[in-house]
Amino acid sequence: MKKITGVLIVLAFLIASCENEKNEIPVPEGYKLIWNDEFDYNGLPDAEKWSYDTVGNDYGWGNNELQFYTSHDKDNAFVDGEHLHIKAIKEDKGDHDYTSARLITKNKGDWKYARIETRAKLPSGRGIWPAIWMLPTDWEYGGWPESGEIDIMEHVG
Repeated sequence: MKKITGVLIVLAFLIASCENEKNEIPVPEGYKLIWNDEFDYNGLPDAEKWSYDTVGNDYGWGNNELQFYTSHDKDNAFVDGEHLHIKAIKEDKGDHDYTSARLITKNKGDWKYARIETRAKLPSGRGIWPAIWMLPTDWEYGGWPESGEIDIMEHVG
C-alpha cells in the first residue's frame, strides 16, 4: 500500500489573471491575459500547458532530492476541479525512497516580460522543499546558473 506523506503544493497559477463568476482576480490595467490555468477540470494536468520534468532520476540532479519524479501518474500529480495537487509518496522507485512530480511549462508558456500571479498552499515539516521558479527556455549564457533563475516561491522546511 502506498502511503501519502503530504501534499507538496496545491497550486493555482496564472499570468495576470481573469475575472469571472468564480470571483477570480481581475486583470490589472495595462496587462493582457496571455496564459493561465485555473485547474477547473479533473484528472492529469493539462498536457497543452504542462510537461513533466524527470531529469535527475538516474544521476542525482539538482539538490540531491530523495524523490523519483514520475510522469503522468495521478498518484503524484492530479487536478481536482479547483487545484493542482503534487504529492510526495513514500514508495521505492529506482534508487529512491519517494515519488513525486515536477511540472514545467517549457515550450508551452514562454514570456520575456510578464506579471506572474500564483496561489499556493504549502506543507510544513522537516525535509520538504516546495518551490515555484522560472528558468529560460533557451540557455543563451550557458547552463544554470549562468542563464538565470527567478524564484517565485521557495520554502525549505
